[in-house]
Amino acid sequence: MRTPVRRMALTAFSALASTALFATPALATVYQQGISVRPQAHITPRGEVVLAGRYHCELSPFSGAVQIKATVVQDGTRLSIGAGEILCDGREHDWKAVSPLTAGLHEGPASAVAELQEIHMAGLMPRALSTVAQDRRDIEVIVDHG
Repeated sequence: MRTPVRRMALTAFSALASTALFATPALATVYQQGISVRPQAHITPRGEVVLAGRYHCELSPFSGAVQIKATVVQDGTRLSIGAGEILCDGREHDWKAVSPLTAGLHEGPASAVAELQEIHMAGLMPRALSTVAQDRRDIEVIVDHG
């Protein structure tokens, strides 16, 4: 059985059109980004751990949301703190992550990692998470006696 030429042309055109229509970057990321963490974390009189720094970012047209994840590691204890969604407008901003738990942290040397993470969405649900900037350094945990 022979397939008419018009039908083959229409099928080929449909396949090409659907490929072009649905071909979007798999994980488009921010294209101007940076983050830093300050050399000290603080344990407040209320028992909260506070880690802070600076960031800057610009979103690509295909991006979802951007957030900061901060982690403090000391003597085998690891405390991850989210700083929430942030503003990506190309300018430098301060960030601060606060945890209501000290998780065994104490005054003294530690290490910290601050990550700028892009959340890639599929409709209303997160599809993937990419770290687009990171700062890792040795820090000092200080107890504020307020």
